[in-house]
Amino acid sequence: MSMDEIRLEDLLADALRPIEPPQRMSDRLHDTFSAITDAAATDLSDWAEELTESELESLRDPRNWIRPVTALAAGGVATGALILVGFRRRSRPRG
Repeated sequence: MSMDEIRLEDLLADALRPIEPPQRMSDRLHDTFSAITDAAATDLSDWAEELTESELESLRDPRNWIRPVTALAAGGVATGALILVGFRRRSRPRG
């Protein structure tokens, strides 16, 4: 092996070393996922309160489930991501 090959390997090792994202990025992700979760819960709550008796009857048709399913999916994904970000924060060494 020549010195150039060893140097190239060292450069690649340095370039491919995993890095930790900055704390403010984690904070922004946490805030964003919290906002999405809250917005989905609010939308679902508002939607449920607006329903009339005839609209409740129409919910038996699966074609009318788009709005609640979308809100549940968005809230569920955001909540899951929020949990992962929280675990990531706690597992990070401080200092």
